[in-house]
Amino acid sequence: MSEIEIYTDGACRGNPGPGGWGALLLAEGREKEICGGELSTTNNRMELTAAIRGLQALKRNCSVTVYTDSEYVRRGIDEWLASWKQRGWKTAGKKPVKNQDLWQALDQAVGDHKVTWRWVKGHVGIPGNERADELANRGLDEMLQNADEQVRSR
Repeated sequence: MSEIEIYTDGACRGNPGPGGWGALLLAEGREKEICGGELSTTNNRMELTAAIRGLQALKRNCSVTVYTDSEYVRRGIDEWLASWKQRGWKTAGKKPVKNQDLWQALDQAVGDHKVTWRWVKGHVGIPGNERADELANRGLDEMLQNADEQVRSR
């Protein structure tokens, strides 16, 4: 089973507002960068999207370590997800789980991979995390540039 590291990050300008996500995949001396963005979103949605897209980019079952600077993602997947599913996607307070669509997509993206989730402190110079942050901002900037070009071409 191949061993992969995925660094993920989300970015948002305003919350909600335009946002971007980025993932850096590292394996056997190779790397792959992926990123994207949405016009109206939240930081939590972009953090989740980065993890989903990173896992979806894998072509076969792998042993994966996902690094995230989002406690929301790390705690959600490690601590809350099983309970949410048991309660029919309700919180302990019987309210609907926020971002249920993305949590379900993340649960599916994990699939048959052996995934270990690691929280890292953001913006402290961890190279993979810094690159994921740059990718998230690139995804946001490219999305905004494309949206602006579409508006001008009308």
